[in-house]
Amino acid sequence: MSIQTVATQAFSDQKPGTSGLRKKVRVFQQPHYLQNFVQSIFDTLEIPANATLTLGGDGRYFNKEAIQVIIKMAAANGFGKVLVGQHGILSTPAASHLIRKYQTFGGIILSASHNPGGPDDDFGIKYNTSNGGPAPEKITDAIFANSKQISQYKLADLPEVDLSSIGVTTLDGFVVEVIDAVSDYAELMESMFDFAAIKRWLAAGHRLTFDAMHAVTGPYAKEILGNRLGASADSLMNCEVSENFGGGHPDPNLTYAEDLVKVAYGAQAPDFAAASDGDGDRNMILGNHFFVTPSDSLALIAANAKLIPAYAQGLSGVARSMPTSGAVDRVAAKLGIACYETPTGWKFFGNLMDAGRVTLCGEESFGTGSDHVREKDGLWAVLCWLNLLAATGESVESLVRKHWQTYGRNVYSRHDYEGVPTEQANAVMAHIKAQFASLPGQVFGSYTVNTVDDFSYTDPVDGSVSTGQGLRILFACGSRVVIRLSGTGTEGATIRVYLEAFTQDPAQQQLDAQEALAELITVSHQISQLPQLTGRQQPTVIT
Repeated sequence: MSIQTVATQAFSDQKPGTSGLRKKVRVFQQPHYLQNFVQSIFDTLEIPANATLTLGGDGRYFNKEAIQVIIKMAAANGFGKVLVGQHGILSTPAASHLIRKYQTFGGIILSASHNPGGPDDDFGIKYNTSNGGPAPEKITDAIFANSKQISQYKLADLPEVDLSSIGVTTLDGFVVEVIDAVSDYAELMESMFDFAAIKRWLAAGHRLTFDAMHAVTGPYAKEILGNRLGASADSLMNCEVSENFGGGHPDPNLTYAEDLVKVAYGAQAPDFAAASDGDGDRNMILGNHFFVTPSDSLALIAANAKLIPAYAQGLSGVARSMPTSGAVDRVAAKLGIACYETPTGWKFFGNLMDAGRVTLCGEESFGTGSDHVREKDGLWAVLCWLNLLAATGESVESLVRKHWQTYGRNVYSRHDYEGVPTEQANAVMAHIKAQFASLPGQVFGSYTVNTVDDFSYTDPVDGSVSTGQGLRILFACGSRVVIRLSGTGTEGATIRVYLEAFTQDPAQQQLDAQEALAELITVSHQISQLPQLTGRQQPTVIT
């Protein structure tokens, strides 16, 4: 096998965020840009002889071209085999499962998750370690350090591989195996849930609608919801994978999944509706004219986990990201199990799961998952809900309202201000930090500030410390406002404002979240001066 050593110059902007490196497609298409980052990944690893790399992505524009490059670089850097999904397709949770099932050395996932795709939109790449989870910060920091001083990369002189056909190709002793991207994952799901009960629920006349948003979960939904569970073809929306996600924004929330929301709130609304995102790790859950917040979804799954076969023996513990509401904390307290609060980013849950400390975990950004893989998992969450509906005979709304009656309601909302110029976003954060000493004790309407801080986390497993994870304004009544900058965008900055108030008052529990949080929203603006500093009077997205 002929191996080229290509001279290159370092780029200064290849710092991975919470989910790898995300940039515009045209940035990745620059000469050497993709290759530099991939070589930086390989340079940080001690690759054993004949190691196997799992490879795939969400089908977005530039996915197939990048895969061909990575195959050649894997061969040049000592891998003996690449396991790649047919057509280059692998959902993020399915890739995590493959790494774990076949015990591959790790995996490269090509996705910008819920960001738009196409020639003028976004692309992303991240490395997952042998446990199936995203690389921890010590590895991503090493990758970034290497990317700033790289001077060459290695590329094997190999022909392009046919990704359309399942099978094995051997090239000078180097093996590329193209596998069915769906079957392994579908079998895992069937082993975890009561598919017979869900089939009976559907056969009894209950209706579901699932929106794949022209993204990676389309093939998985067809196989699992359609072929194995018997959902009708017309209940599966937008299940053809598209390089630009049908021109849409593959983020399963009330704004970008507008077509599904219209169905769920329409005259002929189904009993259950759900959507997943670009790479299949996020989910949105809806009932008939009813929206379930991701925070409530995590708490309700935890409270009822024993109704799901995979969790019939109970949970070892639960974890949530810091901005996620404290609803699951109340469940954990009642169950007598541990509950961990971590920074945003699924990689922080990996150590807890590997150590056997948690079974379920979730983020308010429409991400829920368990220790069956080391990524959040959109279709898994959908199947959790279908299993609970089938086991209880309740509706989505009645399950949630009964949960509130038992545990109280953490009224919760997230306001996203997208594409804010970076200097304006930084000014908002700086304005809040400048008040750290003066805010405690101040009164804003019916809210009294108790403490303010910038969240930091010490990993209880390995002792690593993560700082600067989000500004928290905690009020004496237990309500809170959290403000942080997202690491998932590619243009400007996204300011996320998280608002939470707890109530056990049945009347308050019936209110729309925005109505119940109206005063807290005003207080958040008074403290942050966000409208004045950014010129934004309304958020881009409310969830």
